[in-house]
Amino acid sequence: MRKVIEEALRSMERGEPCVIATVVLTRGSTPQKAGTKLLIRRDGSGVGTLGGGCIEGEIWCLAKKILQEQGGPLFCRYDLNEAFAARDGLVCGGTMFFFMDPIVKTDHFKLFAQEIVTAYRGGPPVAMATVVNVPAGKSNLGAKLLIKEDGSVQGSLGNVKLEREATSIGKTIITYGGNKIFQAADGTEIFVDGFAAPPKLVLMGGGHVNKAVSRLAAALEFRIYIVDDRPEFANKERFPEAEGIVVADYSEGLEKVAVNPNTYIVVATRGHRFDDMALMAAIRTPARYIGLLGSKRKTLAIYKNLLKENIPQERIDEVHAPIGLKIGAHTPEELAVSIMAEIIMIRRGGSGMPMKMDIEKHP
Repeated sequence: MRKVIEEALRSMERGEPCVIATVVLTRGSTPQKAGTKLLIRRDGSGVGTLGGGCIEGEIWCLAKKILQEQGGPLFCRYDLNEAFAARDGLVCGGTMFFFMDPIVKTDHFKLFAQEIVTAYRGGPPVAMATVVNVPAGKSNLGAKLLIKEDGSVQGSLGNVKLEREATSIGKTIITYGGNKIFQAADGTEIFVDGFAAPPKLVLMGGGHVNKAVSRLAAALEFRIYIVDDRPEFANKERFPEAEGIVVADYSEGLEKVAVNPNTYIVVATRGHRFDDMALMAAIRTPARYIGLLGSKRKTLAIYKNLLKENIPQERIDEVHAPIGLKIGAHTPEELAVSIMAEIIMIRRGGSGMPMKMDIEKHP
């Protein structure tokens, strides 16, 4: 999504109109989910994807028509039934709802895009509420409201009640960059999209497992920080993908990393005593996820020490230990997959269960 907003900003600065197509709602099986964006320029080129195939082709053609005819914003629905999907051999069976947003005049959107790009680059997170569907007689389709972390807003949805509701929703999703669509009492539909920098992943311990985790997490676009008390294990040669490297005692290292609710911490040091120190420091932060590598026996011993230090049982219960999903991992690389799978599950709200269908057997 970042590349789409950045390109929209560049297009506005060049004075070139474009259309941003956003998936605002899906039902059933679809190639992409809500929040996915595609930018289409007047010359037919674009940035982003909606999953390819026939649905993307339809949206592409519609966007070009809007630009050619200087049309306004549009809410549209596509049912991926057999007749529609058969053209590309798709077997989806779901429904996708799109908002087509022509960016012709900069108005507030240029300012909003600048704020969003700043958020992506590590600045304060923001959310944007857009009126994506209106009942007959309403004229505020496409109206936008930028919602900041402190609850202040810019722009207008044309209705104070809508703005209050959108602001309340925006503040709940702003940290993690999620999205939500809601319908007001009069039938107006508003899509609230959160924008934040990629999540931080703090690896406490520079050993083999965290080295493998770091490589995988970099491919998943996490911002990686390394904390270790040994310079030979915490350096750019060993962790070239790391954004920050801290050489310090585990009890103090996290003080040099700005841990926030969009931070994930993996504790995998070289021994019980150091794990104890690292977990003690980690558990005092507002990190969304804390995982501890090690056996159940070691975990229980560390938990006892935490209780002695008056760490609330509720906070201890939030620690993921032993870390990772149960996939039978043995090597550092396999453990990295297990660990990052659990982190993605927490981040995206997954269940961790197999997606395999139960097929009814007939005699």
